Amino acid sequence: MGGMSANSRLTVAAHALTWIGLYQRRGHEVATSEQIATSVNTNPVVIRRLLAQLRKAGLVDSRRGAGAGWTLSRDLSAITLLDVYEAVEPGPIFALHPATPDSECVVGHGIAPVMAAVYGGIEVTLRRELAGTTLEDVLRDVLKAA
Repeated sequence: MGGMSANSRLTVAAHALTWIGLYQRRGHEVATSEQIATSVNTNPVVIRRLLAQLRKAGLVDSRRGAGAGWTLSRDLSAITLLDVYEAVEPGPIFALHPATPDSECVVGHGIAPVMAAVYGGIEVTLRRELAGTTLEDVLRDVLKAA
């Protein structure tokens, strides 16, 4: 995974946070971007960029200087996948046309509101599903599968 396609951002962010949570639970104070990047199999720069977004959302803290690294700002059980999603996915899942279609055309005139209604329904369902899963749930299922 060199760059990061938009749709893998949530997965990688959930992976990073769950990894930090487990690492801290095993008695380590801070996790480094290098350690997390090794688990995700990506570049530490990618991880740092993602963690910066998660820090802005209040999900992680960074420590500088000696013993530098990342810690969770709150427990895995207090972080839902919706929290993570909102931190790393700016904007809606699906966008409408970048330019306004021809309003003289029957499809051009009517397509945006129709698609917007469909997308709105998907967004509501997605958010409900993500809100119902915490990173504690994710870790539990990960460990069960191990």
